[in-house]
Amino acid sequence: MILRSTRKKILQRTEIYIFSAIVLFGLVVQARSGQFFTNNNLVDISRSMITPGIFAVGALMVMVSGGIDVSFTAIAALAMYAVTSILLPSDYSGTMLLPYGMGAFFGLVMGLLNGVLIAYFHFPTLVVTLGTSSLFIGIMQGVLGAHQIPIPRAMYRHGLAHVFRVYNPVMNLGSEMPVTIFLLIGLLVLVFFILRYTMLGRGIFAIGGDEISAQRAGFNVMGIKLFIYSFVGAVAGIAGIARASMVQSCQPTNLNGMEMTVIAAVVLGGARVTGGVGTLTGAVLGVALMTIMSNSLILIGVPTYWQRVFTGAIIIIGTGVSAYQAGSGNRRSRKSSAAKTVVAN
Repeated sequence: MILRSTRKKILQRTEIYIFSAIVLFGLVVQARSGQFFTNNNLVDISRSMITPGIFAVGALMVMVSGGIDVSFTAIAALAMYAVTSILLPSDYSGTMLLPYGMGAFFGLVMGLLNGVLIAYFHFPTLVVTLGTSSLFIGIMQGVLGAHQIPIPRAMYRHGLAHVFRVYNPVMNLGSEMPVTIFLLIGLLVLVFFILRYTMLGRGIFAIGGDEISAQRAGFNVMGIKLFIYSFVGAVAGIAGIARASMVQSCQPTNLNGMEMTVIAAVVLGGARVTGGVGTLTGAVLGVALMTIMSNSLILIGVPTYWQRVFTGAIIIIGTGVSAYQAGSGNRRSRKSSAAKTVVAN
């Protein structure tokens, strides 16, 4: 009986199905191209996961709290361009703590704007972040006159630094694992600790479940919301600096459209758009599946524009599954309450 219950709980976890989909898709690509499980392709996939993975961690926190943020790519782009523009004239060549610190600060300020509008004025999260996204892009393109520019020496060297390098003699290709992978790993550890072992993390889940109940339980709803959006903004600023370093230039439009892919990945990973449910494991697996599809379509001869079709379909399917699960949970709760009432009577 216990084994049956445990197996049922395991099979109900979204992560199992995403992992199975990743393995199945990998086997299909391997059968068609023979290149999926090569060392350089796996490293390239891991490299491509870094920026969306960092974004996904922030998007997960927002979604668990019951909100949807579509401004994080605009925050990252503006922070990236602002920091690069400030440091480029002197061709800054010192430690990377300064660029990352500046990126985090600019991102925090922009995220705080989101937090104030959402926490203090109770504006809808989607409306606020849509508006601030346009605002930040407008400042970058209109006020700053954004265009592609080189990056200072420190960021250039940082982008070239790698943990290890692999070589595929069959394809005559080499790939490097950038040191920025440690940013993603460190962020995952930090957010896992926050969500799992702190009252702040419990508050984030509680707000997503029922904001009024969370407030009655003693959680500082306003303070938690300010933290979430400020933290997500700071993380986005750091992601922007990492992105510019890895691509070896500051391209203001480089992140356009990535927010939809990231949100699709987080929803695919089991996070409910209604809030209160979501895991880091699911978010990472969702990003992995989206990245693998994006990187591997060419290997099996599928045009890359189909990625947008897959992204849209995943958002619809993921949202539908979340709504169905939420509805099923509510129906079970009502049945349980009704059964208890009958017994009591």
